[in-house]
Amino acid sequence: MFANKLAGRYACIGFAGVVRIGGILMEITGLIDEVRKQVKEWRRQGLTVGLVPTMGYLHEGHKSLIDRAVAENDRVVVSDFVNPIQFGVNEDLDAYPRDIEADKRLCRQAGADLIFHPEPEEMYAPDFSTYVEMQKVSEGLCGKTRPTHFKGVCTVVCKLFHIVMPDRAYFGQKDAQQLAVIRRMVRDLDMDIQIVGCPIIREADGLAKSSRNTYLNEEERRAALVLSRAVFHGEEMMKNGERDADTILSQMRKIIEAEPLARIDYVEMTDADSIKPLARAQGRVLTAMAVYIGTTRLIDNFIMEV
Repeated sequence: MFANKLAGRYACIGFAGVVRIGGILMEITGLIDEVRKQVKEWRRQGLTVGLVPTMGYLHEGHKSLIDRAVAENDRVVVSDFVNPIQFGVNEDLDAYPRDIEADKRLCRQAGADLIFHPEPEEMYAPDFSTYVEMQKVSEGLCGKTRPTHFKGVCTVVCKLFHIVMPDRAYFGQKDAQQLAVIRRMVRDLDMDIQIVGCPIIREADGLAKSSRNTYLNEEERRAALVLSRAVFHGEEMMKNGERDADTILSQMRKIIEAEPLARIDYVEMTDADSIKPLARAQGRVLTAMAVYIGTTRLIDNFIMEV
């Protein structure tokens, strides 16, 4: 795969940076026009393009998305952009971790071809006033306490789709509601893009990998394991035949509430595609949670077909 990529590359004049590892070139730019120029050349060559949208501070979960994109496409673009319009008032925009040098290394190692790393001013003009806003799918779960979040997500992802024009775009299941929202946006707006959902990647002790895990001190990191313990317990109950949502969710909440540092935002069972609440597990079921460990809000979930 790498050899084929190298053989098919061409030099795109004007790119902000070109780096090499093991003979493989990877380009880096913060400019929309340069991304479009490169993608148009790939298209001229008849190549397929995959997009992995991220907010940077990449970890093994992101790498799993890039790995799959590399396996399924001729060229891969990784967007590395902390999107300001998906953060609400008093959320962690300024504190959100950033490390573009580490991100470059991970992307090179995974075989990405281009990093799009724009400044907010490149994505949003001073008089920017056009947004993509969704109803229903975005209103439950995280949407209850973060009412402007998915408006920002849909807007930036829509922009990235128009900039990169990918054949496929890759999102992690850890953000299960986001995945459902993006799929609905693509369907409703007739976007010719395949949305690929990828499994949650966990630490050895079960904690779902997240850039926000870096906020946790040692005690909070141990406490955060209540999320995965609750997820695994609820999943086991459903595998053993339990279908009543209240029964499953009450047991999951008990596990979380036993941890003094944990504060539940929500623990709910919904249809995985519509995000409508379920009284009984039926069809493609999402059981999801958001929990504060100290001041850090973490999410986790499992999806099961029953």
